Amino acid sequence: MSNQRTEISTLGELGLIEHLTKNIELQNASSVLGVGDDAAVIDHFGKQTVVTTDMLIEGVHFDLAYTPLRHLGYKSVIVNLSDIYAMNATPTQIVLSLGISNRFSIETLDEFYEGIYTACRKYGVDLVGGDTTSSQKGFIISVTALGEVAPDKFVKRSTARKGDLLCVSGDLGGAYVGLLFLEREKKIFMESPGVQPDLEGESYVIGRMLKPEARRDIVEFFAKEEITPTSMMDISDGLSSEILHICRQSNLGCVLYEEKIPIHKDMKKAAFKFEIDPTACALSGGEDYELLFTVQPNDYDKLVLNEQISVVGYMTEAAAGAHIITKGGSKHAITAQGWDHLNTTR
Repeated sequence: MSNQRTEISTLGELGLIEHLTKNIELQNASSVLGVGDDAAVIDHFGKQTVVTTDMLIEGVHFDLAYTPLRHLGYKSVIVNLSDIYAMNATPTQIVLSLGISNRFSIETLDEFYEGIYTACRKYGVDLVGGDTTSSQKGFIISVTALGEVAPDKFVKRSTARKGDLLCVSGDLGGAYVGLLFLEREKKIFMESPGVQPDLEGESYVIGRMLKPEARRDIVEFFAKEEITPTSMMDISDGLSSEILHICRQSNLGCVLYEEKIPIHKDMKKAAFKFEIDPTACALSGGEDYELLFTVQPNDYDKLVLNEQISVVGYMTEAAAGAHIITKGGSKHAITAQGWDHLNTTR
């Protein structure tokens, strides 16, 4: 990338949007009209439309000291697509709004948009509109995603049933440990700027933090195997608080087995470097963007075909409460120690 710096003011707002969106190619038939008019036109051809939105604020949700803009663009799309998949739906369009200060040049925004477009291409999603405005300080990102689902095939959080199996995709806690490394290296750099970051061998956990993926594969697996989860949500705030959401909204309790929680070997090694318990990271760390879902017990034989799915427990009546059985066999109430986005003192 050249060191050229073009001020945003040289283009003006319409010129900027035109510059950033000039190469869009629409991928979905449902995107009837995209960027360039007062509004986009979308036709989901008899399917139901799922809508979600997410806001990312510099200094609260991301730190540009260690987040490459390309990764940030990619992640801004992924966190929304994850919510669409969590409804058992297929994402089709996004709109993107930015608040930008004059510290950003056209070149840095191009890099951010490169990440946006990479995610859109990978997941077959169209960018159909948005807005840019100036911000006094800091970078503000708002993405709204739309998806489609066959009528009434969407899956809610409130429809789990007693006896259902409690399952998760992928592995958990990696993003949180990645964040610990990045924060540690930032602190060292602030204190002695000459020191090179020491992130050797930690690419897995750092990748989980900076460049997460959404679980399209799991939703496609459900369709192929004709499995309809009885409830589902994505894991953005830590396993324990998400499990409690499903329990509360479905009016049930659950039993979770510590030994069944999927933990990647690289995450385990990384957690030990910080002398923290990998299980605690999996329960309380956020931003893994895996899926948490419940299925009927008779779907178990189909689930075991997919090594990306772990059955971690089962649902009980509400009176039994939500508990975790540790590897040592003791039983504890699950508490919501997940990261709360409204509490920014993490």
